[in-house]
Amino acid sequence: MDILRFATAGSVDDGKSTLIGRLLYDSKAIFEDQLEAVERTSRDRGTEYTDLSLLTDGLRAEREQGITIDVAYRYFATPKRKFIIADTPGHIQYTRNMVTGASTADLAIILIDARKGVLEQSRRHAFLTTLLRVPHLVLAVNKMDLVDYSEERFNEIHEEFTAFAAKLNVADLTFIPMSALHGDNVVSRSENMPWYQGTSLLHHLENVHIASDRNLVDVRFPVQYVIRPQRANDPAFHDYRGYAGQVAGGVLKPGDEVVHLPSGLATRIASIDTFDGPVAEAYPPMSVTLRLEDDIDISRGDMICRPNNQPQAAQELEAMVCWMTDATKLSPRTKLSIKHTTRTARAMVRDLHYRLDVNTLHRDESAESLGLNEIGRVSLRVTQPLFVDDYARNRMTGGFILVDESTNGTVGAGMIVDART
Repeated sequence: MDILRFATAGSVDDGKSTLIGRLLYDSKAIFEDQLEAVERTSRDRGTEYTDLSLLTDGLRAEREQGITIDVAYRYFATPKRKFIIADTPGHIQYTRNMVTGASTADLAIILIDARKGVLEQSRRHAFLTTLLRVPHLVLAVNKMDLVDYSEERFNEIHEEFTAFAAKLNVADLTFIPMSALHGDNVVSRSENMPWYQGTSLLHHLENVHIASDRNLVDVRFPVQYVIRPQRANDPAFHDYRGYAGQVAGGVLKPGDEVVHLPSGLATRIASIDTFDGPVAEAYPPMSVTLRLEDDIDISRGDMICRPNNQPQAAQELEAMVCWMTDATKLSPRTKLSIKHTTRTARAMVRDLHYRLDVNTLHRDESAESLGLNEIGRVSLRVTQPLFVDDYARNRMTGGFILVDESTNGTVGAGMIVDART
């Protein structure tokens, strides 16, 4: 059974947490005691209905203010698929949280209040999801019950958002009118909107095709750990040497010819092992252990790929960076640690080309630094070669994080646009 990772985003009070609560509730993914606690809290607050948003807004500050602050991960499953939900905040001051939640998502749900229509926040969330190359986008027009389930109002929002999306790189866009509070078109089709011919949200999530979203052409295997079991007396483990990691691209099979980077030495895959035993092939995002036919000096941070299809070994990077701390600013000459796949190096900011206004898409070329939650295009110089692809081609080998060496805290996330030796 495959896993769909999806992120939700939307303006404040658009109903993200209520929608997720409704999904969990209607798909029978919560326990009775959880529901009782939510019903009790709802009664104590004097609300006339069960406030399902309380299922996801776990932080006390979130419940008190009625907003989502941190990224909340929730898990549920149906007979067709497993799901991981990243409930991301809508406030502009939590842009970094949304970037974190959406960076690994296969699909993003952007909620829009049917009464308010497409807001600046909605455009910002749509831009961020396309910047992060989330392959599938669902525009959930929520609170349709408050506009009398009007087809005309839904069409207005559909038209306005479609015009804006034309400026972005949206591969797959779906519109669903719904009421998370009442459950219309969330898990099952609504009788209140007979004019809507599409599927419910859960049906779409269960059936959206994600297998071809991952890069199955370019073989990329960053080595995370070298396995040498210390069982000298066990003949099965005598002389065992395996290279563990997560497949970042392509399909690997025993017998395939591969190349080790940075050495450039060629060999073949002897076998592919997993926790459950050997497998005939490995593909993203499987975690496996490769055994090779030849002894090569391989260590963490190295890359295994195809002889005629290799990532670029680059020390000069051009990237879009989201700055994630208010302790410092990102400016030219800033020195940081960079973590790319399983390789860590030191980096220096060479240049800040522009700061991007994510609401208007305006490029401020006079900007001298990036502050908390700001995004801009940056040039970096790295102390040792990284084996990279453009982020548009491979999100795993095209993404990186920046770490403050003094605090060891993550201060930035980057998406590679261009790379040079």
